[in-house]
Amino acid sequence: MRFRTVLLGLTISCNCFFLQAQLTEKDHFEISKNLDIFNSLFKELNMFYVDSLNSEEMIQQNINGMLRRLDPYTEYIPEDKMSDFQFLTTGEYAGIGSIISARGGKVIITDPYEGMPAALAGLQAGDELLEIDGISLKDKTTTFASERLKGQPSTKVKIKYQRLGVSKPTVVEITRKRIYINPVIYYNMMQNNTGYIYLSDFTAQCSQEVKAAFDDLKKKGATSLIFDIRDNGGGVVEDALEILNMFVPKGELLLSMKGKNKQMDRTYRATQQPIDENIPIVVLVNSNSASASEIVAGTLQDLDRAVVVGTRTYGKGLVQAPRQLPYNGSLKVTTSKYYIPSGRCIQAIDYAHRNPDGSVAHIPDSLTSVFQTSKGRPVRDGGGINPDFIVEQPKIPNIAYYLRMESIFFDFVNQWRIKHPQIESPATFVLKDEDYTTFKDFVKSKDFKYDRQSEKALETLKEIMEFEDYLNTASEEFTALENKLKPDLDRDLNLYKKELSFFLTQEIMKQYYYDKGQLIYSLREDTDLDKALEVLKNKDTYSKTLASPSQGTK
Repeated sequence: MRFRTVLLGLTISCNCFFLQAQLTEKDHFEISKNLDIFNSLFKELNMFYVDSLNSEEMIQQNINGMLRRLDPYTEYIPEDKMSDFQFLTTGEYAGIGSIISARGGKVIITDPYEGMPAALAGLQAGDELLEIDGISLKDKTTTFASERLKGQPSTKVKIKYQRLGVSKPTVVEITRKRIYINPVIYYNMMQNNTGYIYLSDFTAQCSQEVKAAFDDLKKKGATSLIFDIRDNGGGVVEDALEILNMFVPKGELLLSMKGKNKQMDRTYRATQQPIDENIPIVVLVNSNSASASEIVAGTLQDLDRAVVVGTRTYGKGLVQAPRQLPYNGSLKVTTSKYYIPSGRCIQAIDYAHRNPDGSVAHIPDSLTSVFQTSKGRPVRDGGGINPDFIVEQPKIPNIAYYLRMESIFFDFVNQWRIKHPQIESPATFVLKDEDYTTFKDFVKSKDFKYDRQSEKALETLKEIMEFEDYLNTASEEFTALENKLKPDLDRDLNLYKKELSFFLTQEIMKQYYYDKGQLIYSLREDTDLDKALEVLKNKDTYSKTLASPSQGTK
């Protein structure tokens, strides 16, 4: 179980050469006609409408409305958002190296990156930024603050901040640098000479980081590998292919892309001799493993090269590529679908066929098709990658979601740190009962409400019952249901102590030891990891899982 900030469906950046689709004369006429109509209509509105119009906002809304009819991955990126987009695909930008957020008119440091200027200067999660180069941040947005924190490498920025438990603000001068976030958050040796690598994103050059980690694990004696891409929303497809090239024979089919325009079609094969084409591999996935993650997991599954463990993946089989627009903007547009070696596309939602109300639904299993891996094992399309071993995940109580959404875990740890400047390592730390009791008191001191969906549903039911005149005759039953569904904070804080202690400790690890510490702690109670180690320990189980159906039944 994890509470990592997740970005669902991160784009696949593909350096494709685009050729304009052949349009008929009628198509050209219809496009020109409607653009002329829109242009004239907007000019008339802007000139004669009774109130002033915000033209930029209105046109932006029209653009977004048009793109919403397609799929959630096709989007317009204006000039002022390009740096954020480039960071998602490259993992690089220039600044101090920290995530910030705005809460209650304050700009807060929420996640300083390990080893980056902000962390090295002593800034930590929970610090309130008061001024940047003498400019007050009171009631300012994160965009306002971010624009001033970023800058050219080697330039300096002066930051004034306030920390809980410290009477006076602190002023620090930080030298900006090019920030690179290594997506290989953690790797290490596990039991039975098993190497473990966690990859958080498929950013540009991440394949080099994976290779470096794998080479180091081999030197330490790794004879099997767990490749963890859970909660990895995808990214750069070229690096996903480079990682696959490390483990499969040269010449193997890895991926195909097919679009409306045949000039867009691409076929990718392994182009290099692999580093190790025999080492046993388990790939860990979950419902947040998407896009490039699914290419890696699905291709290794189709080639019978790795055992996949976890839960079904997200199901994003669409490829995006950037198209440059005037005034330094960009269009990230879905250009094709990708197909892994068995021939299956794992896209879970058919955006081209919407319901009358505009909604879309997952493709039901009954409408999916069966394909075969290299050895003839049956696999399906249309709904992500289904693991070879599905590990049932414990249900997360609703109260935990709301505690995180309201930043209760985060705020408590900020205060808790005042009395706990140092703690044990992520591998050994145990939350004490008295600390959990303090946490419960902290939660009760807040105006904390949860199970709001039940509350909304009850309110809707009440309105319907009043409209249909059932409330008078069923008032006792409704009141009983209302009382049963009413949240009980004391009860739930005690009932879910184990789960809430786990998530609270995750937040503690993150604030003291960054993402790496949070991950190390999470692996201590990880059913997916346990299953992976079990599969790799039993060579017979591993080989039978990847064997052809006829061999597996002998």
